[in-house]
Amino acid sequence: MLDRLSDIRLLLLDVDGVMTDGSIIYDGNGLETKKFNVKDGHGIKMLQRHGIEVGIITGRTSLVVDIRARELGIELVYQGALQKLESYINVKLRTGFTDSQIAYMGDDVIDVPVMRRVIFAAAPADGLLEARNVAHYVTSSAGGRGAVREVCDLILKGRGLWDNIAARYEL
Repeated sequence: MLDRLSDIRLLLLDVDGVMTDGSIIYDGNGLETKKFNVKDGHGIKMLQRHGIEVGIITGRTSLVVDIRARELGIELVYQGALQKLESYINVKLRTGFTDSQIAYMGDDVIDVPVMRRVIFAAAPADGLLEARNVAHYVTSSAGGRGAVREVCDLILKGRGLWDNIAARYEL
């Protein structure tokens, strides 16, 4: 499986159920909030520091996603993507990356068409069966609870970058 990761240049992520636990909370004024995992964010930053881009393709549209993407320095953000394959093709045109350079993490049937195209597809432990069945890797963690970090670390290991990271922290 690690051999699928050796040329990864871009990790694309779904949001609800992947970067979050899938919960959506509205306050008394109708403002939406989401809970993101700090470990996932650190994994994303480690990928970026090592030259691996990260992007978002999500079916919903939310100001909270824009804020989190900005905070993490994610520039490739496609919201309201009900046909995720269309957004995926746009990402490829925009970046010049090929299927063999892209990893994708999704948790639901809307993600399956993209998961079937990329060299490496991942799903969180609590993802729908249909997504887990097409994934090359199913995390031990649930969405929003470290699943993204698990995939980030795996990509860094597959790219041969983990030993340098580990040495930096004396792991």
